[in-house]
Amino acid sequence: MSSRRPGAAAVAAAATVATVAAVLTAPTASAAPQPIVGGTTTTAAAYPYVMQVTDTTGYQYCGGTLVTPTKVVTAAHCMEGEDAEDVQVVGGRTYRNGTDGTAVDAADIWVHPDYDGDTLTDDVAVITLAEEMPYQTLPYVGASDTDVYAPGSSARIVGWGTTRENGPSSNQLRTAEVPTVSDADCADSYDADFVSSAMVCAGYPLGGVDTCQGDSGGPLVLDGRLAGVVSWGNGCARAGYPGVYTRLTSYADELATQLDS
Repeated sequence: MSSRRPGAAAVAAAATVATVAAVLTAPTASAAPQPIVGGTTTTAAAYPYVMQVTDTTGYQYCGGTLVTPTKVVTAAHCMEGEDAEDVQVVGGRTYRNGTDGTAVDAADIWVHPDYDGDTLTDDVAVITLAEEMPYQTLPYVGASDTDVYAPGSSARIVGWGTTRENGPSSNQLRTAEVPTVSDADCADSYDADFVSSAMVCAGYPLGGVDTCQGDSGGPLVLDGRLAGVVSWGNGCARAGYPGVYTRLTSYADELATQLDS
């Protein structure tokens, strides 16, 4: 299992070099970001709620979703060990190397208190921004909205991750559609690593389309709502191994508390 955040070595190297190779860990439950495999290029204007999560040098290492003008939902494995003073969020920027859009400092970071970096359960976090973002927000699911995960439902994924396993990150924002996968089928793929109360899977049986490193923390959109957060997978777009996302209906009440604070 590997998270879909670039590895720590890649993040550190980005501070001193212009081009950074994405790092994939072996398929065990450990955090690492991933661009969209098998998708198409798009723009920030088409998905104004999709945010870049960066360090203070502007290096984008995760994605996030603007759900209120000052709140961004992302993955816990993106924020674990991070101090708010070291995190920025950028909206309205199509290209990773762009200078347009709006960059806002993080004022506070909430990581789910039960997050486990070994199993990637409870992989959700909220970034509170120091200022409001001037972009359209995305509604998020409530605790009772479990029907959005019905197997075969069309889900939207968006991010700047790699376009192939072990490949380079995408400079331009990319998007794709993937079908949700039943809990039983996901458990067949991942055995005990898949925890149905905390996770949901999406992808094609033969692979080919998936989130990948650099996409961590980005949205899984179902029925026009934020229903999942890019979390982990076995490689990227492999046959028989769908992408795994945080099941946000399980955290809706906790999110509401954070978003209202």
